[in-house]
Amino acid sequence: MQLENVIPFGRSLDEYRQMFVLTEADLDGKILSIADGPASVNAELHAQGKNYISMDPLYRFGAKDIEAQFMRVADDVFQQVEETLDKWVWNYHPTLAALKKQRQQVLQDFIADLPAGIEKKRYRVGELPHLELADNAFDLALCSHFLFLYSELFDYAFHRDSIVELLRVAREIRIFPLLTLKQQRSPYLEPLLEELQKQAYSVSIEKVPYEFQKGGNEMLRIGKLTGY
Repeated sequence: MQLENVIPFGRSLDEYRQMFVLTEADLDGKILSIADGPASVNAELHAQGKNYISMDPLYRFGAKDIEAQFMRVADDVFQQVEETLDKWVWNYHPTLAALKKQRQQVLQDFIADLPAGIEKKRYRVGELPHLELADNAFDLALCSHFLFLYSELFDYAFHRDSIVELLRVAREIRIFPLLTLKQQRSPYLEPLLEELQKQAYSVSIEKVPYEFQKGGNEMLRIGKLTGY
């Protein structure tokens, strides 16, 4: 990963609750979250005493460098959003100004938490499709805005291997969203569902309350069937 190629935008716990339909029972379990980036969800859940691990190659960089990269790219990103307002759903974020304020606050909460979180191994450097984690180490694995979103950059084999790896380390995984950057359903989704069902996994696509990408209000849930 080259930091200058990264858009370090993160999301809040409230967004994660809606994107992944997280219940209190879910949050009481041991959770792994892949590609969190500079999300504040880890800091927020740590303050509640929850067991939550974020894993991302971004964490090899320091807080100051991540913050500086956000400042370098933020204006251009928000300008692009402003030029395509009709491609986004302005419910959760009612205005562009509200989106900017929220993303900036999320970043600041993350930056404040990162040094202590790295020391306590709540933030770990790692990336799919190979995770240096034990089998069945987590109750739940989440993947936000990475798998499927970047289908043009990562092929079918990468998606399949990544999902199998997540299922190795967690009893259940949830992925959001299911659209590509072009706001189309990933071409890998249907063949992956078919392949996973043949391998004795339970799969379902569920509507969720969160939608910012137009049409991006679906989550993929994959679990291990009892007896396997």
